[in-house]
Amino acid sequence: MLEVLSFEFIQNAITAGVLVSIASGIIGSLIVVNRMVFLAGGIAHTSYGGIGLAVYFGFPVFLGASVFAVGAAVLMAVATLNQRDKIDTFVGLIWAVGMAVGIVFVDMTPGYNVDLMSYLFGSILAVSYTDISYMSALLAVIVLLVVVFYRQILAVSYDSEYAKLRGIDVRSFYILILVMSALTVVIAIKIVGLILVIALLTIPVYIAEKLSSSLSVMMAVSGVLSALFTFLGLWLSYSYDITSGASIILVSAFSLLLFVLVRKLNSLKNSKLYTPLKD
Repeated sequence: MLEVLSFEFIQNAITAGVLVSIASGIIGSLIVVNRMVFLAGGIAHTSYGGIGLAVYFGFPVFLGASVFAVGAAVLMAVATLNQRDKIDTFVGLIWAVGMAVGIVFVDMTPGYNVDLMSYLFGSILAVSYTDISYMSALLAVIVLLVVVFYRQILAVSYDSEYAKLRGIDVRSFYILILVMSALTVVIAIKIVGLILVIALLTIPVYIAEKLSSSLSVMMAVSGVLSALFTFLGLWLSYSYDITSGASIILVSAFSLLLFVLVRKLNSLKNSKLYTPLKD
């Protein structure tokens, strides 16, 4: 199996997996803590509109998806910040329109681009050096923003009212978190596809949340778990010739199930050990 590592496409896949895992660990934690999973899902599907526009006009797909996803994130943030009761309506509308725009422009594109399927279900084995460069740049932006504004993001994520009292612009950081989510979704699309991206952003985080005592630790642990799941999924994908995105998510889901079962068994075991004796 080690000789496989000599192939350039495998090296690119591993590099991309590490980059996306770091981003997923950081932003996935923020998404879960801020209860933005549905919003992130809406952004992921809306970004297909950018993919369709990029294919039609002939510019880089990642660029089109990024611009479209960031625009959708800002629009969702502005529309839902003060009207949380209507969040489902706004997200559903933007989600549907974004997908529709992408489908229309793909239909209008002369010929058929078979590579489009990789953006729906992921294709980590097809990652190019250009893709890695783009992922690296977006990850650098995400890490820089989180490091610089960590305290403000932490305050907004756990207690927005306290953050307001401390003079923090909650609205701006709410938008910033969604924009970073959009950028993370874009770089994760190539790995697991826009249909499965939310699972990559939430499953490792759920496990990490149970093992962590702080947001920063949660980010680190979920990043490591995400990388582990990605590598195992990549190995299964290569070994059995199955779709990489699906194999990564199935590995993640199986790991989550195993984690929950182990915790449940330990809980039952501990409860029996500490059961008070009856008179």
